[in-house]
Amino acid sequence: MAHFITPKKKKRIFDIIQIGKRDDTVSRAFDLFIVAAILANIAVLLLETFEEMAGYSGVLQAIEVVTVAIFGIEYLLRIWTAEYLYPDKSKGQAVLKFLISFDGIVDLCTILPFFFLSGFIALRMLRVVRILHLFRINAYYDSFNVITSVLKEKKNQLISSIFIILVLMAASSLCMYSAEHEVQPEVFRNAFSGIWWSMSTILTVGYGDIYPVTILGQLMAIIISFLGVGVVAIPTGIISAGFVERYTQIQNQNKPRETVRGTVSITVDESSPFVGRGVKEVEDEYQIDILVFIRNGAVIVPVDLTEIVIGDILIYQSQGS
Repeated sequence: MAHFITPKKKKRIFDIIQIGKRDDTVSRAFDLFIVAAILANIAVLLLETFEEMAGYSGVLQAIEVVTVAIFGIEYLLRIWTAEYLYPDKSKGQAVLKFLISFDGIVDLCTILPFFFLSGFIALRMLRVVRILHLFRINAYYDSFNVITSVLKEKKNQLISSIFIILVLMAASSLCMYSAEHEVQPEVFRNAFSGIWWSMSTILTVGYGDIYPVTILGQLMAIIISFLGVGVVAIPTGIISAGFVERYTQIQNQNKPRETVRGTVSITVDESSPFVGRGVKEVEDEYQIDILVFIRNGAVIVPVDLTEIVIGDILIYQSQGS
């Protein structure tokens, strides 16, 4: 293959199989083709569980073989072009980094069950993760990225709220054991046997397979249920507040703001038309004068050929103002 495919063609293959390249029609078509294969593969997994579809087992199996073959070819292509994904590493290091990356592990886990791990066939559902990439706008606005950043920012508060829930579960289990053990020894056999009950009650699920029968136990269950509603709402509120803060930051960061009279400041992100262009080119096209910009905390006085990069904070004014 190396003799027939030039580095330029190999790079083009890499560009095509890259996820979410909206400005590349062929790459976009490839993404949609992979999505169709993923949906077809998942549909087969679901349809195979219906007895009514037994007569179509041959067709379903053929679809499964074809879709898994597509996934396998795509996986091999990603390994083959890994050097372009990690240009700062050698070919061997790039391949290894892809293999142990999140996308590489997901791809492998969705292929292996077909050949070796039939008991883990549900792992193929991980392919749905690939579909999420198609909704990317850029790394900063990516909804999945926003979720992970909010969880990282609020991790201390979330850990504290989860700790409170665990303490409440342990306490409620001990309380129910004390109240119900003598009446239901086969159900509340020890302090830990009530964990399932406390979990389902505090999380407001309440399956009803384990429940108190004594007056004291029922009174405690009422109190614990009310506490559970309030406690479970804590992490929900933390995450909701985090989303509001994050989106407010994004809107404020990309909204031009006046610094001194007639002067505007804006942060350059991936969607900005200024990225990768020279100062003079931007000034001429948009009729502005870039007075200064801040890069990595350093104040830089621009010259005509200074290239604008992501993260720069531009301070400019309209020409003639």
